[in-house]
This record gives sequence, C-alpha cells and structure tokens, in this order.
Amino acid sequence: MYYSEKISYLCTLIRGSIIGLRVSLKIQAKRSPILTLKINMDKIKSLADLKKKREELQSNLKLRESGDNVENMIQIKVAMATCGIASGAKQVMETLIEECNKKNVQAVITQTGCMGYCYAEPTVEVKKPGADPIVFGYVNQAKAVDLVDKYILNNELLEGIIPVNYEKIDK
Repeated sequence: MYYSEKISYLCTLIRGSIIGLRVSLKIQAKRSPILTLKINMDKIKSLADLKKKREELQSNLKLRESGDNVENMIQIKVAMATCGIASGAKQVMETLIEECNKKNVQAVITQTGCMGYCYAEPTVEVKKPGADPIVFGYVNQAKAVDLVDKYILNNELLEGIIPVNYEKIDK
C-alpha cells in the first residue's frame, strides 16, 4: 500500500470516528513522509461549556438513534453508499439533523446503504407515520432545509421525487 493510500484510508477512519472535529492533515516529505495530524476543536473553558457541548451532542445522537416506537415517528434515511458520500450525502445528513433539531421535529434520522438510485444521489427517503415512503433525489443542503420546512412540517411536495419502481410482497 502506498503512502497516499494509507493517508486517505487514515482520513476516512478519522472522519468516520470523530464527530464535530475538523481534521487537517499535513504531509512533509524529506527522506520518508511524515504524517502530522492536527485536530482543531473549540476549547472548553468551564463546566458550563462542557455541559452545553454534552447537551448538543446528546440531542444530535437522540435524533439519529432514537429507537423507541419508530413506527409512530417520522423516519428519514439518507443513502450513504460510496456514490452518496461522494455526492455530499454526509453534509445533507448533518443539515437534516441540525434542521430537525432547530424545528423540534421528532424524527429518526439514519444512514442506509445504496438505494439503487446512484444517478440521483444524494437521495433521502422520508416515511411519515401511516404513509408510504417517498424518495427524494438530488438533495443538497438547501433542499434538505426545504425538505424539513415544506414537506415534513407543511406536507408540500418538492421537486425531485423518485417514482416507486418496485412492489412489496407481504407473506
């Protein structure tokens, strides 16, 4: 494995495991490449800052992983396969979490694998209680805000709905 491959693999691991931190990498080459990792993070100077950060992270986690009585909640699934991530699905998911948190929308926001709509990535599936799921394609951060404001809160349909091309089989 080349150094560039190792570094990009390390970047992927760091980005996937550290939430809320900005990670920057510097490579200095002389005889052998040296990897310098800088993690920039807001400094916590008091107990109040620590409690505020804890509440912020817990509320974001609660939105993502709330598993109690999921059938009676809005379910939002963001396709996070390779094609989705490359198209900006991670930023879309972060925007959805922030907007639902701001607007006090009780929703379960999760990531899923490939939905099969690679041509329309990033894709987001929204399932409201008692309704069929609707898949939206070409979702960017601005459209994610509209998705929460218009569709989830006001039942207005948006452009970019991907038509259903399958049937469920109940046995």
